[in-house]
Amino acid sequence: MAFHDLFNSGDNNQEFQLGDRCLVMGIMNVTPDSFSGDGLRSKDVDLDTKVLKQAEFFLSNGADILDIGGESTRPGAEIVGEHEELKRVEPAIKAIVNAFPNAVLSVDTYKAAVAEAALNAGAHIINDVWGFKADPDMSKVAVKHQAPVILMHNRSKPGHAEIDARLGGAYIAPKYNDFLNEVIQEMRLLIEGAITAGVKPENIMIDPGVGFGKTAAQNMELINRLDVIKEALGYPILLGSSRKSFIGLTLDVPADERVEGTAATVSLGVARGADVVRVHDVKVMDRIVRMTDAMLRAG
Repeated sequence: MAFHDLFNSGDNNQEFQLGDRCLVMGIMNVTPDSFSGDGLRSKDVDLDTKVLKQAEFFLSNGADILDIGGESTRPGAEIVGEHEELKRVEPAIKAIVNAFPNAVLSVDTYKAAVAEAALNAGAHIINDVWGFKADPDMSKVAVKHQAPVILMHNRSKPGHAEIDARLGGAYIAPKYNDFLNEVIQEMRLLIEGAITAGVKPENIMIDPGVGFGKTAAQNMELINRLDVIKEALGYPILLGSSRKSFIGLTLDVPADERVEGTAATVSLGVARGADVVRVHDVKVMDRIVRMTDAMLRAG
């Protein structure tokens, strides 16, 4: 199933295509240690209750996709084993599918076994922050299920981060000789690798990896030049800038005070051609997306 097929109900004979409008992906962290403090997993409240409450809020306030993750990708986070990640992700997806059968779900994982279980539980999309590089079996799972995939550019190293008590962590950026062109070329290789493995081109979306192994200036350049990336590669783009450290560094604010900074990145990202924005603050960002889209299409 191609990406656009997930959002076509067949009503009124109007087929939705990516690019008709920017979609909103709501971040659902089924973890105890999300970098922004929104992890749903805790001992004091029933997990299913929290998951369903957030899913309902997101879906009723503009989320087109729910992205469920069981391992934090924040800089400095502990690596979660496959078994533990499965225990977190699979029940959450099953609960959401049961309560909201028409919801479009993605699983945020780089482990093939977790992706397989998530797809079997009812998820539709694989969102891999390592672009199939971390687990060689991930492409096999995607091809087997004919699942749409999001391939992210990522040169970061899991333990290679700078941690600030107030602003949180940031992955240390490796050296680039020609930043934008190198990112484009490396994403082209991710795409070619997926297609060679059998993934259909219409099932591929790319993510330039804002916040992963880039400096604050490089992250802002990526957002400002999404149009260049899109023209060079020809694939739909997901932008994941929400609450990230480059916003904190630029504005000197902690993770829970980055709504305005995130809004600026989202609005510019939409203007530069983002097809999906992945966000924590769904209600606010949906309004930002819709208003920006409306201004772009005026006249």
